[in-house]
Amino acid sequence: MRVVIFANGEFPNPSAHRRLVGPHDLVIAADGGAAHARAAGVMPHVLIGDLDSLPPELGVELKAAGTRVLRYPTDKDETDLELALLYGVQQGADDILILGALGGRLDHSVANLLLLTHPALEGVRVRIIEGNQSAFLIRGQGRIEGNPGDTVSLLPLNGDAHGVTTEGLRWPLTDESLLFGPARGVSNTLLGEQALVRVRQGTLLCVVIQGDPG
Repeated sequence: MRVVIFANGEFPNPSAHRRLVGPHDLVIAADGGAAHARAAGVMPHVLIGDLDSLPPELGVELKAAGTRVLRYPTDKDETDLELALLYGVQQGADDILILGALGGRLDHSVANLLLLTHPALEGVRVRIIEGNQSAFLIRGQGRIEGNPGDTVSLLPLNGDAHGVTTEGLRWPLTDESLLFGPARGVSNTLLGEQALVRVRQGTLLCVVIQGDPG
């Protein structure tokens, strides 16, 4: 099952994001992300969070439409997006797409990227989409899809990544290490429509930028 989560970050192009939502997807709004969902013409099936960023009139609209509301106290350990991710996993998601997770507060953007490493998400395909950029984790082995010339960055998380081997990138790696901190893995280039990355030890954050990275 695929889950689409609308987070409460920046959301510059609602119409483009609308095309990413399929008719059979479970749509979850993380608090103020409900406004982004409505801007994209999508009615969330579930609204989750402490609702401190939700306009009151939108809350009324969602309840009238039958959206399930899961309200949490403001004093909680998890962020609203984390709650949405955990709920999606509990519902049996094996594929999660996160929209509106970046921009705005820097601490939120960094925390949202680091949520990809959450132990509860291991074995689940999770991607953050932001305009022409996407981010996901590679553990063990991962396939990168795009177009020739797309920019690909591989950044180690949770410490150094060892035994990194790539196929289909302009600057290949063969059983090498990417160290946590240095920016060696930034701005590689996709040669074809696919590339393969293998990691013997560690976790990589893969960022793909379609077209001109600017």
